[in-house]
Amino acid sequence: MRGCVFVISAGVMVMAAALIAPAAAQTQQQIDWCVNEGNVFSPDQAIDGCTAVIQSGRWSAKGLAVAYNNRGYAYQAKRDFDHAVADYSEAIRLDPTYANAYNNRGSAYQAKGDLDRAIADYGEAIRLNPKDAVALYSRGKAFQDKGDLDRAIADYNEAIRLDPKYAAAYDNRGKAFQDKGDFDRAIADYNEAIRLDPKDANAYNNRGNAYVAKGDFDRAIADYSEAIRLNPQDAFPYNNRGSAYQAKGDFDRAIADFSEAIRLDAKNAAIYYNRGIVYQANGDFDRAIADFSEAIRLNPKDAFACNHRGDAYLAKGDLDRAIADYNEVIRLDPKYADAYYGRGYAYLAKDDFDHAIADYNEAIRLDPKFAAAYDNRGIAYQGKGDFDRAIADYSEAIRLDPKSADAYNNRGKAYQAKGDLDRAIADYSEAIRLDPKFALAYSNRGKAYQAKGDLDRASADYNQAKRLDEAPSAQ
Repeated sequence: MRGCVFVISAGVMVMAAALIAPAAAQTQQQIDWCVNEGNVFSPDQAIDGCTAVIQSGRWSAKGLAVAYNNRGYAYQAKRDFDHAVADYSEAIRLDPTYANAYNNRGSAYQAKGDLDRAIADYGEAIRLNPKDAVALYSRGKAFQDKGDLDRAIADYNEAIRLDPKYAAAYDNRGKAFQDKGDFDRAIADYNEAIRLDPKDANAYNNRGNAYVAKGDFDRAIADYSEAIRLNPQDAFPYNNRGSAYQAKGDFDRAIADFSEAIRLDAKNAAIYYNRGIVYQANGDFDRAIADFSEAIRLNPKDAFACNHRGDAYLAKGDLDRAIADYNEVIRLDPKYADAYYGRGYAYLAKDDFDHAIADYNEAIRLDPKFAAAYDNRGIAYQGKGDFDRAIADYSEAIRLDPKSADAYNNRGKAYQAKGDLDRAIADYSEAIRLDPKFALAYSNRGKAYQAKGDLDRASADYNQAKRLDEAPSAQ
């Protein structure tokens, strides 16, 4: 696949042409190591060879520039970016017209996260060689890493114009379109990347991501499966396919894929988090907690994993551990509305209405459209006997989420507590219309009918509530 941003071809040609010169302080083997045509020698051999060439005193400035460039390339292959930058800089000093050295130094800066210097070097490489599709591709990637998608796309466009068979440029342009939310153009680019390079597992994985974004999970799964077939040792397609299975509700296959991804990449916190989410959705809270805990161990600043572990503890009724996790989430991210909501829920379960209300207040401040926070704050106010505030909160929850059967049921209870039985019955009836299997709403409406002296309707509602409670749950 044509994705490599290191460029040594010009250096190889210059040095190979100079091999007719007699070698003194370096052997032919060392020259071959430095040239490293086809990358057949190890980085350490290349470094040794180029060092011998540099120290020989037998080469012109341009020949030395190639040696420094090639040694920089070898250092970069070892992820020793500082030495790589130093060698590329010396190559440029010796030969200021050496476009490949600028491109390679840009690549090293990009690997170090210094995108501005990388872009500057790629720009100089392009100025020296405007037909260098690789430099344009590389600068496009740096712009993309900075989030400047329009400039990235412009560079990929030019790289493709110069080299219409540049599969990696199509692939990365597809990612840029995808990041802009233009999934159809992204898929079109991935299609072309795959046509040009049918063995490019990354392109299949990326196209799968675009299909997921469009909600086409079956096509996404097909692409992830092909990526896995092409590269069975890559954890990412397994993780992504697991997420697609999860979206389809196929939790067993999702867990199997996440487990394989973990086997391949046991230090990836995100995969543990993803598997934990599925265990949690499946009601297996102990396994969920174990996965969230491992995600937190690998990434102690992962507020998402900590929040979900709090949710799992909450589901198990372990309120103190849940509160401790929500506390940590809030410490890590004071603007995490869900953590305030979760902690409020835990306080509510402990009948600590004042702390619950305080947390729901903050959740609502951070997210004024948080319908469930209004609903639960209403429960807390109702627990304190403040029915008017409770009704106001339930009403706002219903305005934000008109299909919330819980909010109607809760407001009905507040009206009933105030003695307004007709409004209570109206709310219970709406809750039942929204959720015909809502046993508690039938039971509550039955109580309201009974309080009105309508015993026949009360009996009918109690019987329906009993039937629903006794009905086997769906498997």
